[in-house]
Amino acid sequence: MSPAVMAILVISLYLTFYHFYAKRVLGRKVFELDDNNITPAHSMNDGVDFVPANKYILFGHHYASIAGLAPMLGPAIAVIWGWLPALCWVVFGTLLIGAVHDFSALVLSSRFKGQSVGSIAKDVISPRTRLLFLLVIFFLVALAMGVFVLVISGLFAAPDVANIPSTSHPEAVFPTYSLMLIAMVIGFLVYKKNLPVWPLIALGFVAMLITTWWGLDNPVTGFTATDWTWSLLIYAFVASVLPVWLLLQPRDFLNSLLLYLALAMMLVGFFILDPDWVAPAINPNPEGAPPMLPFLFIVIACGAVSGFHGIVASGTTAKQLDKESDAPLIGYGGMIGESLLALLAVLATTAGAFSSRADWESFYGSWSQAAGLHQKLGIFIQGNANFIHQLGVPLDYAAAFISVVVVGFAMTSVDTGARLLRFNIQEIGKTINVKALDNRYLATFLAVSAMGFFAFFQMDGKPAGLFLWTLFGTTNQVLAGLTLLTVTIYLYRKKKPILYTLLPMLLVLGTTIAGMVMGMIGAVEKEQWTVAAVGFSIFALAVWVLIEALLVVRKIHIERQTQ
Repeated sequence: MSPAVMAILVISLYLTFYHFYAKRVLGRKVFELDDNNITPAHSMNDGVDFVPANKYILFGHHYASIAGLAPMLGPAIAVIWGWLPALCWVVFGTLLIGAVHDFSALVLSSRFKGQSVGSIAKDVISPRTRLLFLLVIFFLVALAMGVFVLVISGLFAAPDVANIPSTSHPEAVFPTYSLMLIAMVIGFLVYKKNLPVWPLIALGFVAMLITTWWGLDNPVTGFTATDWTWSLLIYAFVASVLPVWLLLQPRDFLNSLLLYLALAMMLVGFFILDPDWVAPAINPNPEGAPPMLPFLFIVIACGAVSGFHGIVASGTTAKQLDKESDAPLIGYGGMIGESLLALLAVLATTAGAFSSRADWESFYGSWSQAAGLHQKLGIFIQGNANFIHQLGVPLDYAAAFISVVVVGFAMTSVDTGARLLRFNIQEIGKTINVKALDNRYLATFLAVSAMGFFAFFQMDGKPAGLFLWTLFGTTNQVLAGLTLLTVTIYLYRKKKPILYTLLPMLLVLGTTIAGMVMGMIGAVEKEQWTVAAVGFSIFALAVWVLIEALLVVRKIHIERQTQ
């Protein structure tokens, strides 16, 4: 089957599952969405974090926040095992697990006063699980945002115009930072001057395209990756403490419009090019690679299911949800949008960026070659630039445009992640009764410091690269499984159908814990004690939460028998 036919089938599946599975099965049968339920955005409106938003603007914010680098990087690494396993997990993993996870986390948080999944677990499972969840979340978000900062700074860095490495895209600097100012102007005019939102969004989008075009011919050079890392960390601090209406909402929505345009251009160009597969359908034993199962699920990470999405859904999105009927579009639909991006990553790296099987094998010949995250992101950019080139856009301009889109979404994840980490630290402070951590500025400083630790983290004098990515993937999937576990127990308490979340939870936790055990054994054999210690810590936290959950289920079962 050709890539084009496969893409048409996948898009048809997206539409079918959204309209029937998300709206009818999950929305009506399982969660019984009701617009008479007042959402926290209205009942707790504070003008800073709790603010009701138009569902399309909130979809843009949520989509931009969860998209980030992960759905581009993960599949671009995982295709080393062939295009078929990666594509199947990106599609069916999303429709049956990832989108269910995101939607469930959003609805649950909305019904628990906009609390994070960690705080919800306290009420649904037991008080002890709250701190366990918060520790896993802290580690996950700090690690993920540190990786994102690391990759963005590498994309920005270039010594001079005449010597720009192929992995650098300094042309993305000017439009990326210009968007911050454009977004703040729109946020101020909409929320403080009550001007109509859509004309301002249209003007802002045009201004964003102009800055993107200007940046293509005027790359910002002369700064090192370390310089950009500090700049990004400072931006993350500022973005975390500003009201959501001033920067996050308008910035994320504008970013989502840019991605919609890029997605449309990439898809149309892809169908015009109508390429053939150059990668093998299945490549079960690449040189030096870990076993395809379970590591395919871990490496793809956010491209199919992501615990980070549950943090976004319950950390910022639920606080802006206008009514419950908006949840299928934002939660389930947002994950479909991310899956579409992951699909394009699979197509670009297996049918768009290489001209022959030999070229593909020269790049994906061994696992050690997958260690360069910038390289894999570069292949994503190159492949999709080839698609856009079919529309008559010069290849170098197409690549620069895609780089702006990539960086824009990574930046969106960074500012949202910093805010989520700030919320997490404040919740940890309440849990351990340290009132100083409730201070917005102190909590943000600690959050950004944790992000900076991983951004500057090195192994053998070099950035940790794939090590951090694999560690992120493992922690990410564990949290996704624990979030689904919390949702399942909530539904069990309410006497609602649980199979729709129970089966995905068992698959995610089972495969990830198996991967963690294999990773710990490998780390001990190689005497990588730090890696082994981190893996064991996450493993222990996950097992502890599972034990707490089993005790609660047993208690509920006994209570029902005695009634």
